[in-house]
Amino acid sequence: MNNQIADITQRIIERSKPTRKAYLEKIEKARRQGPHRGELSCGNLAHGFAACGATEKSDLRSMTKANVAIVSAYNDMLSAHQPYETYPTIIKDAVKEVGSVAQFAGGVPAMCDGVTQGNPGMDLSLMSRDVIAKSTAVALSHNMFDSAMMLGICDKIVPGLLLGSLAFGHLPTIFVPAGPMPSGLPNKDKARVRQQFAEGKVGREELLEAESQSYHSAGTCTFYGTANSNQLVVETMGLHLPGSSFVNPGTPLRDALTKAAAVQATRLTDLGDDYMPIGHIVDEKAIVNGLVALLATGGSTNHTMHLVAVARAAGVIITWDDFSEISNAVPLLTRIYPNGSADINHFVAAGGMAVLFKELLDNGLLHNDVNTICGRGLERYTQEPRLEDGELVWRDGAGTSADKEVLSSVKEPFKPDGGLSVLEGNLGRAVIKTSALRNPHCHIKAPAVVFEDQFELDEAFRDGDLNKDCIVVVRFQGPSAIGMPELHRLTPPLGVLQDRGYKVALVTDGRMSGASGKVPAAIHVTPEAFNGGLLAKVQNGDMVELNTQTGELTLCVEQGELDAREPAKADLANHHEGMGRELFAGMRSVMTGAEEGACSLFYTQEQAL
Repeated sequence: MNNQIADITQRIIERSKPTRKAYLEKIEKARRQGPHRGELSCGNLAHGFAACGATEKSDLRSMTKANVAIVSAYNDMLSAHQPYETYPTIIKDAVKEVGSVAQFAGGVPAMCDGVTQGNPGMDLSLMSRDVIAKSTAVALSHNMFDSAMMLGICDKIVPGLLLGSLAFGHLPTIFVPAGPMPSGLPNKDKARVRQQFAEGKVGREELLEAESQSYHSAGTCTFYGTANSNQLVVETMGLHLPGSSFVNPGTPLRDALTKAAAVQATRLTDLGDDYMPIGHIVDEKAIVNGLVALLATGGSTNHTMHLVAVARAAGVIITWDDFSEISNAVPLLTRIYPNGSADINHFVAAGGMAVLFKELLDNGLLHNDVNTICGRGLERYTQEPRLEDGELVWRDGAGTSADKEVLSSVKEPFKPDGGLSVLEGNLGRAVIKTSALRNPHCHIKAPAVVFEDQFELDEAFRDGDLNKDCIVVVRFQGPSAIGMPELHRLTPPLGVLQDRGYKVALVTDGRMSGASGKVPAAIHVTPEAFNGGLLAKVQNGDMVELNTQTGELTLCVEQGELDAREPAKADLANHHEGMGRELFAGMRSVMTGAEEGACSLFYTQEQAL
């Protein structure tokens, strides 16, 4: 085992001893109290299977057949989730064939950041994760189920399903992907047209055509953002069937994997000898494995919040320093847009997850002594699923990459580190994704141009006010202020400034997520401006220094002057009403900071006091 990874893991284990012990005791208590339909009264049980057929009712009365809960984030507005429309029937039929029962337990909301980007609905995006977690808990609350299947892919949805599932950590749980759409217009070409639109060189019709050619069918978006990062991390944590993350939807192999996942969900229950609940899979080592895979592939910075919250739900405490140190220990092995020009389908063609697992295992970068839904250890995950004469089988994956420009090796990495750094200084703490930057390091010291709303930047850009070296500060975007929306609308104009030869960077308490690209962006600044962070005292023209080599994020103003300044007071009313945002006031008021997971689920009365 790599010594650095081993040391970081041991530190996490020691740090988490009290909370992990409490979590394991909680799920063991839940196991003893259920899931036993026999604990339900006759009236309760009759309600639970009233709508079932005669065979299913008989099976559920017997208390010897597994009942699998289906929790789905299906809606047909999200391309990634549209394929889930047919999954409940596929799952029910597969489970019935092996003599068990599956019931659709509940649906969870699923919003698309691609649709809400730059619009009022985006203010609900991050908070929707916690709503999904609670919705998952409601779906599983009936004490009718012996295992569960989670159907979700996109940004906040998989983390929300994980948070909800871990609250029922005594239940065996399998996550079921639907796969990416086939490749369309290359992401690099799409980004070029976006930038041309920002410059006024093409019109809306040309922009819409480029976007439509890129996002063109059912399936996950093909760039390596949060959705595909979710799939890669969940498979590395052992919650997917091997090789199932990136099989295209609507294919025979995809359906075969869904059926196999359904059957596997019946094998892991407490009714048999292979009981394996999700709470025994997601532990300290599984979390570290997820972090290693995320950072080795230059994955989404959203997980600097999501995985913190998910780990906490399993009684494991991780920090941004853990991310940074693992990033320093893990080389960058993939070039998938925005870290390169290839998309996720090119990654699969180059060898995909099987080659990635083999590289990481062979070089001691993954813990192999872990539980998965397929048993102990990760060797199964170096295999690939195949259909042979209509039967699903797993065969050894390729030993090495078929395209070294997309998927490389530990011996010949694209970069010696995972491309994520933690910055710290008087402005607070932030994360920066360096894997997509043109140069491996970034050092910019320039005057600040301050905005308190992302939409203000457009006018300044059009007026030429940003045609200079500058660090753009966009504040009052944090969890407590407005729910921490993503700020991708800032990328095209800042990219134009960069191409014009100006040194530019972004500093914000908002998010940029998995599509963070060539513009240096210190994001998730905490404490946020709304909660007393020094970001609220930055003024236009102040010198700000961002240095990834030294890890500094500094407002270069004398302390005496800073002490004398009054913090800015943003008018956030426009972000607190309309589009349902008024319903989330209570949630915003208890959100933790970004480094604590930007989460409302672990808020306690003690914290309030």
